[in-house]
Amino acid sequence: MFQKFIELPRNTKRLIVLALDLVILPLALWISMSLRLGEFFVPSGFREDVIYYFFMVPFIAIPIFIQLGLYRAIIRYIGLVAMWTVIKGVTLYSLAFGVVIVLSGIPGIPRSVLLINWLVACLLVGGSRFIGRWAISGPDRSAVINLSKRRVAIYGAGAAGVQIASALSNSPLYGPVAFIDDNKALQGNVIEGLRVYSFSKILTLLEQFSITDVVIAMPSVARSKRSQIIQKLEPFSIHVSTLPGLDDLASGKVKVEDVREVGVLDLLGRVPVEPDIQLLHANVKNKIVLVTGAGGSIGSELCRQIIKIGPEKLILFERSEHDLYTIEKELIALAERLYPKLESNEELISPILASILNQERLESVCEAFSVQTIYHAAAYKHVPMVERNPSEAVRNNVLGTYKAALAAINTDVETFVLVSTDKAVRPTSTMGATKRFAEMILQGLAAQRKGNTRFTMVRFGNVLDSSGSVVPLFRDQIQKGGPVTVTDPKITRYFMTIPEAAQLVIQAGAMGKGGDVYVLDMGEPVKILEMARRMIHLSGFEVKDEANPEGDIEIVYTGLRPGEKLYEELLIGENVVPTQHPLIMAANEDSIPWDVLIRYMHQFEETVNSHDVERSRSLLVDSVKGFVPQSGVVDLVQDKKTKKNRLTGEDNVIRYPG
Repeated sequence: MFQKFIELPRNTKRLIVLALDLVILPLALWISMSLRLGEFFVPSGFREDVIYYFFMVPFIAIPIFIQLGLYRAIIRYIGLVAMWTVIKGVTLYSLAFGVVIVLSGIPGIPRSVLLINWLVACLLVGGSRFIGRWAISGPDRSAVINLSKRRVAIYGAGAAGVQIASALSNSPLYGPVAFIDDNKALQGNVIEGLRVYSFSKILTLLEQFSITDVVIAMPSVARSKRSQIIQKLEPFSIHVSTLPGLDDLASGKVKVEDVREVGVLDLLGRVPVEPDIQLLHANVKNKIVLVTGAGGSIGSELCRQIIKIGPEKLILFERSEHDLYTIEKELIALAERLYPKLESNEELISPILASILNQERLESVCEAFSVQTIYHAAAYKHVPMVERNPSEAVRNNVLGTYKAALAAINTDVETFVLVSTDKAVRPTSTMGATKRFAEMILQGLAAQRKGNTRFTMVRFGNVLDSSGSVVPLFRDQIQKGGPVTVTDPKITRYFMTIPEAAQLVIQAGAMGKGGDVYVLDMGEPVKILEMARRMIHLSGFEVKDEANPEGDIEIVYTGLRPGEKLYEELLIGENVVPTQHPLIMAANEDSIPWDVLIRYMHQFEETVNSHDVERSRSLLVDSVKGFVPQSGVVDLVQDKKTKKNRLTGEDNVIRYPG
């Protein structure tokens, strides 16, 4: 019966509720009169005129209820907000009714009836709606969850947990069945129709309710605490989701859309360090800032952080039209929220479509805008892709950095910050070798002390969810049912979030006197195999292997890709000193004499222009300390006899491992 009521058109249901109020309001007045008189009220004698009031009250109350939106509330979702609307509506009606009684002068209704009528009307009007919700939803929602829904336990019975329980109960896909909370004062209570259990009852809950999902609804707890909870849930192979932190729930209202997959950051439990505001503002606040590679993973996040700090102008320097359009559109929306009084976004954001290889273009931009700070994030970073296109890596990462640095010197840019990588340390890939040479270019320019530009380099490891990151790859493979591909069972990596890395790059760039190499503290290295296993478990699946042949998702080893290392390093030598920031260290790295470096630069330019990739490889091996290539050269080369281009490499075919 209740299901048929739910399926009725909205207008029909509103008319039914309105008709119910037409009965309830005269009934409330009759009950009030009976309570006041101490007997069942019967209009007779001098009280006969009172009968008109019983017909009058709906015509006073209903327009007020309509105006306050009382009939727009959905009965099965009704809550405290709707109840407050009922109280306001009945109060206004009671006041209006009292005025009518006083002005009419008709005897028969004691003045105390007005207060009693207000109380009875609140109970009947509000109570009718809560009874309707109870009848439709049931007193214990865990007992009436549709079998087609995924059954969800909510870890955390606080305000966020209650809100997400209410939101999930309205979802066609999910049904909340229980709360789990470590607070003993809450255990055993019933909140929103759901009982609160301790974690020790998890096995009973899994069996009793056939729970498929757990949502961690504790946005205010420390990340380390959230990680501990995830570790406790991991052995049960149930799908675990979580709410973002309080800083991400700015709206103050939790929605189903806020629930997200457990990420590596939740697994790591890494505790972020608050930024040093002085360092964060030094090169950005009220300054003209240019970011090369502004549309990339790191470049775009740098732009987001810079806009939040408050530059005088931010210049987006990007050669990809699509990426430039995307980041400009996003930043304009962000600027409109942050700076509503800004008359024109063009005052703050300027997109420049150009390549860093065009030194004249970059110089003209720096000169026209009087650029004070450059963050150089433009580079080819994808290791296997760069390994198969080494000439372009040398052209972009080496020659591009050199030209960008010269443009900064020629236009008196105050600070030039190079975004580097841990793969520059004893590199095994072309990407790592070219980034190390880019560092040496800035070290050489700083040593020459030509111009007023201060050069700084910041080196860090992998960032979560960046392009090419293993995290979204694993997530996609798990959603497709596997297999999950891991290059090697021993491989480890450092991880950091993109926003945290961008903030640290900005802070590190404000340190040093010139030619400094800074290394970010990436925490403890993470085993990629262990990460894959945990992500499979927390997605609600079992790992399929020899020990568990009946499992759901298999892990396949594909072998190291060309240029890939088992273990990443952040330092070439052991010479490292702390700085004023706990997560930033200064590294004393060797460099090569300027005259030798310039000679290499000329040779690199010759080899790139002549497509002599084999000589480019030799130059990188000679110039970059510790560079030991793991694969042969694969690229288009010019045959010295025929003068025609051909593909060089194993069997002249580009092969991907696995």
